[in-house]
Amino acid sequence: MAYKHLVRRALFSLGGGDPEIAHERTMAALSRLGQVRPAVRGLRALFGAKVDTTVFGVRFPGLVGLAAGMDKDGRALRAWPAMGFGHVEVGTVTRHAQPGNPRPRLFRLRESEAIINRMGFNNAGADALAARLAALGPVGVPLGISIGKSKVTPVEEAVEDYRHSLRALYPHGDYFAVNVSSPNTPGLRGLQDRAALDALVGELRREADRLAGGERVKPLLVKIAPDLTDHAIGEVLQVCADHRVAGVIATNTTLGRDGLTPAEAPTGAEAGGLSGRPLAERSRQVVALVARETGGALPIIGVGGVFDTDAATRMLDAGASLVQLYTGFVFEGPSLVRRINRAVESR
Repeated sequence: MAYKHLVRRALFSLGGGDPEIAHERTMAALSRLGQVRPAVRGLRALFGAKVDTTVFGVRFPGLVGLAAGMDKDGRALRAWPAMGFGHVEVGTVTRHAQPGNPRPRLFRLRESEAIINRMGFNNAGADALAARLAALGPVGVPLGISIGKSKVTPVEEAVEDYRHSLRALYPHGDYFAVNVSSPNTPGLRGLQDRAALDALVGELRREADRLAGGERVKPLLVKIAPDLTDHAIGEVLQVCADHRVAGVIATNTTLGRDGLTPAEAPTGAEAGGLSGRPLAERSRQVVALVARETGGALPIIGVGGVFDTDAATRMLDAGASLVQLYTGFVFEGPSLVRRINRAVESR
C-alpha cells in the first residue's frame, strides 16, 4: 500500500505526469541502486523467491520474470533480481540503434490500469547491448534477450537483421525471444505469417546451431500477438515445431481496446499497443490454446494483465511455466513480485 500511496503517486507526477519521463528517471534510479551492494543484498532478503524450476533447459530461481520493454538496454540489470524477479528479459533490441517513434508515445490509463505505447523499439542497438553485457558479467538470474527488426530495414531483409542481433548477443543471453508481434514497427506483424515466420525462424535456428559449436543450443522463443486468430496461432505453433523452437511467449500488446473505462476512451484512441489489466483474459486464453494445441509439450511464458496473485495462478493453471510482469509492476510495484512468489511457494 505504501507503494501506491507514496511511491507511485510521486512517480506518476514526475515530468508533469509524462509517463516516459517517469520511466526514464526510474530506470536511472534503479541503475544507481544496482551498484549499491548492501542495498541489493537487503532487497534480496526482502523480495527473493524460493521456488526453483527448469524450463527449456534453463534453471530459474523463481517463476516471475520482468517482461521485455521495461529495461530495453539493460541499464538496471543488478536491481531486478534483488526485487525478486527470477529472470529478466531485455530489449526489444534491434540491429541498428534507433530513436523510436516521435513523442508522445507512452500513455498511462489509471482507471483502466493499462498502458498504451507506440515506442517503436527505441534502443541503442544490438552491438551496444552486447558491449554492456560483456562489461557487466553474470546477472544472477537467467537473462532473456528480445530481438526485433530495425525500422530502416526492409521486411524482405529482416532475416539478416535478426541474425546479426543473434550473433552479437548470443554469448550473453540464456534464451532469445524473436519478437514478430509488436504493433509499432511497420510490417513487423506480417512476419507472423506462416511462410515469413518459417523463413525467419529456420534461419535463426540454423544460426543458433552454428553459434553453439556443438554445445547445447541456447533456446529460441517466439513472442506472439494476442490479436491472432486461433488458426493463425496454430500455424505459428507448426512453425515452432518444425524448427524445434524451445517455447512461446504469450502475449505481446494488443491493438484492441476492450476493457477501458468510458472516461479513458479518448486516450484509448491513441495509436499503439495496449497492455495491462484489460489484456489479462485474452492472454490467458492464448496460453490455454497453446497448451492445448501442443499437449503441454511446448513451454509457455505467460505475460499480459498480471496484476495480482489470482491472475498469475490462473496463467500458470492455463499452462504457463513462467509469468512476466510489465504494466502490473508499474501499477503495483515490487510487492507484486513478492506476493506472487509467496503464492507460488504455498501451492
